[in-house]
Amino acid sequence: MTTFDFSPLFRSTVGFDRLSRMLETGMLNEQENAYPPYNIVKVSDDQYRITMAVAGFTQDEIDITSKENQLLVQGRAQERDDNKGVTYLHRGIAARAFERRFQLADHIKVESAVLENGLLTISLVREIPEEMKARKIEILSAGSGKLIEQKGAKKAAG
Repeated sequence: MTTFDFSPLFRSTVGFDRLSRMLETGMLNEQENAYPPYNIVKVSDDQYRITMAVAGFTQDEIDITSKENQLLVQGRAQERDDNKGVTYLHRGIAARAFERRFQLADHIKVESAVLENGLLTISLVREIPEEMKARKIEILSAGSGKLIEQKGAKKAAG
């Protein structure tokens, strides 16, 4: 197995230790947890889409949970009446139970989930609270700071 050293990526960052650990553990777990296959698409700066191939599962057999910064998708296939007594010569469509976890960044919310033609599509959106958005900071000149000090000094003297 190939290993990657991510330390050069984090030389100029502060406080991203958790991200570093996630990258390293993600590389280890990727081969172990390949079912079901999925795609992650960046639709725009604030919208993402996860598409999972869940052929053979119905809406009732899939559970999606979003808690804190984690998205959990679970599938539990139930025995169907039309499969009883059937002898498979080849079974290529997997109907085994699965659990897939996605680590979400801060302020990422699940917008919707749709199951169509064996593909589960989960739409995500980034909703940054107004108080956390970037804002322009006014730079005062040194002269304006002296005026405040002078006004305070006059009140104390008078």
